[in-house]
Amino acid sequence: MRPRRRLTAAARQWPLGQLPALPRMYVIAVSAAAAAATVIAAVNLSFQWRQLLLFAILLCCGLGSVEATRRIDIPQGGIVRDLTTVWCLPVAILLPPFYALIVPGPLLALTQLRVHRGILYRRVFSAAAIGLAYAAASWAFRSLPPQVAGSSPGNAGHAALWCLVVAGCDVLAWLINNTLLAVAIKASDRTARIRELFSLEALYGDYLQWTVAVLVTLAVAISPFLLALVGPTVLWQRRFMMHKQLVSRTRIDSKTGLLNAAAWEREADAAITRAGPTSAPLAVAIVDIDHFKAVNDSHGHLVGDKVLRAVSDRFTQMTRPNDLVGRFGGEEFVLLLLDAGTDSAYRIAERLRLSFANAPITVDAPGAGVTVTIPLTVSIGVATLNDTIDRTLTDLMAAADSALYRAKREGRNRVFAVADTSPVAPPAGRHEDAVAPGEVAAGPPNAGGIGSAPGNIRAKGPQIPLHRARAQRAHHARAVVRRTTARG
Repeated sequence: MRPRRRLTAAARQWPLGQLPALPRMYVIAVSAAAAAATVIAAVNLSFQWRQLLLFAILLCCGLGSVEATRRIDIPQGGIVRDLTTVWCLPVAILLPPFYALIVPGPLLALTQLRVHRGILYRRVFSAAAIGLAYAAASWAFRSLPPQVAGSSPGNAGHAALWCLVVAGCDVLAWLINNTLLAVAIKASDRTARIRELFSLEALYGDYLQWTVAVLVTLAVAISPFLLALVGPTVLWQRRFMMHKQLVSRTRIDSKTGLLNAAAWEREADAAITRAGPTSAPLAVAIVDIDHFKAVNDSHGHLVGDKVLRAVSDRFTQMTRPNDLVGRFGGEEFVLLLLDAGTDSAYRIAERLRLSFANAPITVDAPGAGVTVTIPLTVSIGVATLNDTIDRTLTDLMAAADSALYRAKREGRNRVFAVADTSPVAPPAGRHEDAVAPGEVAAGPPNAGGIGSAPGNIRAKGPQIPLHRARAQRAHHARAVVRRTTARG
């Protein structure tokens, strides 16, 4: 497809036999139409060795393009541009329509085997849609008079006109392909939005592909030997178009769509540095899903992944546009709340907690075709950087982590906030868990509501950086496993 896009998430989960009746019949109808068109075109075709040789050369270039860039993985969902259809346009313009109908098959088959193993019926549908689109472009080009189109670009003004006609045929194929895809998306999920197919960014990417395809077609029409010059251009163009997606993959957690831990820490540290000269308040919140292991044990890890995505979506919906939300690992998330003092950060965290406590998560169970409703609660630790305190991200994270563990020890499903992130000594005596003056825990609201403001959490002894503390815990756990294995 140009660009090749995917069906909805619901369609990706179902084999063809389990699709609803409308999208299933539509996929079968499009595939059958492509097969019928191929048979008709083959019956009316007079095979020539020159045409077969040119088709083989163009097909090998397309297969080589797929193989050369197969390590550039195809992300799940969204718009995907792999430039394989760049090789469909010269086939459609320079060869009979039969070749345009069959060329997508080998290209997508190699993509299935070497790049990304998708659902088979979706590959067949994609090949059928691409074939029909470029066969229509081939028939349209051949319906024009020779003085407008013709088998050769010619010279001067005719060459310019010829290129414009080729570009118009490519746009025709794009329209047909996108229309077939839009119908498939809507048939699979009526709530899906089609705007992304025609957004400004998508059109810009399509324009780049059109220009590359027309240049390849022009070069092959002049002489197939020019493929040695334009072939590397296609590979370079694909890497350029994939650059944004590749950069995004280094920053984004694949399961949740949020910033990964490294990217969040970099951006949060930069935000704290910017806030220093202006004395703007900000806060860090660490959120932990209570008893998340029970979700995986009861419903499976695939449902657990969907729950993580749903939780992430709720974080995005309930935080402000300038706040930074990331996944810190496992079922833990981190939030940097900009321009949020102690009271404001506490209210935001409490609103998040109540959102999960009062509204369970509903997800689709993979393969079962049913929805699962899962009640969840979260524990949240908050640390605030006020204008009178000059602390680093490590200080904030350590303080928020202490607050989070205090919330979990106190029964979970509650918020603890820290107004002063400076390390403090443990309380004297044996009662290390005693609440110091000014400490406040916010749990599920009672009939009278929450009547006190957040205060100061006192940690058990000097605080160490969060990453070091977790590394020590992981090292201790591995040592225990090794000792147990040795004894066994």
